[in-house]
Amino acid sequence: MHSLPIPTPRRDSRGFTLVELLVALMVMALLSLMSWRGLDAMGKAQAQTQARADALQTLRNGLAQWSADLDAMATDLTNPRAINTLPSPLEWNGLVFRITRYSSTAGAPGLRVVAWTSRAENGRKVWLRWQSPVVQSRNALQDAWTQAALWAQSPDDATRKQQVQIVPLVDWQIFYYRGDAWTNPGSSSEASAVNPDGVRLQLTLPQDSPLSGKISHDWMRSTASGTKS
Repeated sequence: MHSLPIPTPRRDSRGFTLVELLVALMVMALLSLMSWRGLDAMGKAQAQTQARADALQTLRNGLAQWSADLDAMATDLTNPRAINTLPSPLEWNGLVFRITRYSSTAGAPGLRVVAWTSRAENGRKVWLRWQSPVVQSRNALQDAWTQAALWAQSPDDATRKQQVQIVPLVDWQIFYYRGDAWTNPGSSSEASAVNPDGVRLQLTLPQDSPLSGKISHDWMRSTASGTKS
């Protein structure tokens, strides 16, 4: 007798069809596109957050320097570092804000003239700070005071090297605190305008920058009797 062969299970060796392969590729491509868009959105959000943080830190540094310049204003003529018959320690003429201040450089006693203004740089208006070298004579101080005004109007290459750009700017305003009120710097006599109890700085930042809108920053003399917002 002959035994019959035992049948074995049939193995299906069929692979993916072309349609199945195309569908799989389309799904993978869709998932990749969605992932890329998600990563791109995250990258842009991180970049915007970092740009805003950097701009905020730069503005904080600028406002801190503004306050430091006013804190160091040379108004005490009995101080041995001061120079007799100083130019006005503080002046705002609508274009440039000038301050005569004591030098903070170690080992270099004397005075500096600091100036703040706004001007177009590389096609964009920015807030700028300038400072003179340390001066130790009345003539040198007067020259620095004059140079600060010239820098604000028409800077040359030499004075540009002494300036620092702070933030983009649309406009800025300054008010003095005197007589228990905030007023325009030019609205009172010259004597009371020279050394007010406080200075209010208002900056208007452009809408297309990481920081935008209006910012107000008040500085008060430590000996001021009171404030009124």
